[in-house]
Amino acid sequence: MRKGIHPENYRMVAFKDMSNEDVFLTRSTVNTKETIDVDGVEYPLVKLEISRSSHPFYTGKSKLIDTAGRIDKFKSKYAKFKK
Repeated sequence: MRKGIHPENYRMVAFKDMSNEDVFLTRSTVNTKETIDVDGVEYPLVKLEISRSSHPFYTGKSKLIDTAGRIDKFKSKYAKFKK
């Protein structure tokens, strides 16, 4: 391995899945201004939209996403280009 190319400022960071409020700790170099208190200790906070606790591949559950009207909106938006 080449020396000097890997970051040295790893620290414990809390990642929070905003879809189900799951919080997990791991080491990271990510910069963030927000913090969260986990078990009486304050950690930098990174907010995620999806993680291992909410992704359908890992949970085995599919989530219903509201897509009503997207096709109609698309057709009306591009109808003016139709010949």
